Amino acid sequence: MQNIYITGTGFWIPEDGLTTNDEVVNSYNTFVDNFNLDNAEAISTGSLEALSHSSAEFIEKASGIKTRYLYDKHNCLDPNRMKPKTRPELPDNTSILAEMGIESAKKAIANAGITVDDIDGIILGTSHSARNYPAIAIEIQEALGINGYAYDMLVGCSSTTFAISNAYSDIASGLASTILVINPELTSPGNDFRIRDSHFIFGDACVATIVQGNLNNPKDAFQIKDRELVTQFSNNIRSDFSYMNRTDDLNRGDEVMFRQNGRSVFKEVCPMVVEIITNQLSKLKFVPDDVKRFWLHQANGNMINFVAKKLKGEDYDPNAAPMILEKYGNVASAGSVIAFHETKDDFQSGEMGVICSFGAGYSICSLVVEKV
Repeated sequence: MQNIYITGTGFWIPEDGLTTNDEVVNSYNTFVDNFNLDNAEAISTGSLEALSHSSAEFIEKASGIKTRYLYDKHNCLDPNRMKPKTRPELPDNTSILAEMGIESAKKAIANAGITVDDIDGIILGTSHSARNYPAIAIEIQEALGINGYAYDMLVGCSSTTFAISNAYSDIASGLASTILVINPELTSPGNDFRIRDSHFIFGDACVATIVQGNLNNPKDAFQIKDRELVTQFSNNIRSDFSYMNRTDDLNRGDEVMFRQNGRSVFKEVCPMVVEIITNQLSKLKFVPDDVKRFWLHQANGNMINFVAKKLKGEDYDPNAAPMILEKYGNVASAGSVIAFHETKDDFQSGEMGVICSFGAGYSICSLVVEKV
């Protein structure tokens, strides 16, 4: 079977979107004060529970996140709005997700040293789709002038690695030689900035990856040596936002957006990730110490620490499992490949890494890659 490679990556974040923990906290605490004041009578009688303040110290301890980039920082932090303002998805408007994807795709194409004429297909994976159809991938295909096919897919926070795996399968089957994988994560519209345990989590970003086969002499590329995909149903990370909200007669509001039981997710998913990666490496006759770097899903610093310690030991080198979430927050499915994009340049030929994402579903995908 032919060898298949990651030959280029590109990365986009919103300009002027850098948002600190202090800024998020100040916004949230002002919202809390206003809420408690407006509902003072109900709170005093015990019919409504008062909201509690957040703090930058709490955020960093709970998540490891220090900053994040938001598409519409101003409105997300407005205590009277607490959500971004986005233009509508209409036929005359370019989708925001498409704009994000186009910019990251151009960078990935340049990084791989190819042109749009070399691309046979586009696979767009995301945890938050802007619309049902037409596919955002097809909109990007039209904008970039790419022939072939394009489609969207959703597998929660594993959408990026699952999409790369799909690209691998398409190339291995002979359907394509070069696939552009795009992963726009416009997370802020789906995040409820009024919830203390999650108001600080998400950031907006997009990453793109070029996956290629049929290469005679690849340079500065990473061969995909193995793929492992696992899913297990769980409600602990859930979003019920759907076109069926208008017909189910429950009259729900923002509660259909992102919700999670973080403690259960940590307890259940992290051991699964360790087991899957360990077994995958064993199958390939490797051990974790043979792996230079683990590019893990960037949801939470404590989760990354747990997995890294189980794989590399209690005193593992932080460079072995980089935490780009400190700067970018939880960028949903894009996180593991953004970590790869930002920290892969010191790899020498023959050195191995693991790109692994995990999230809603539960869904887990682990890719073993080797620098050529």
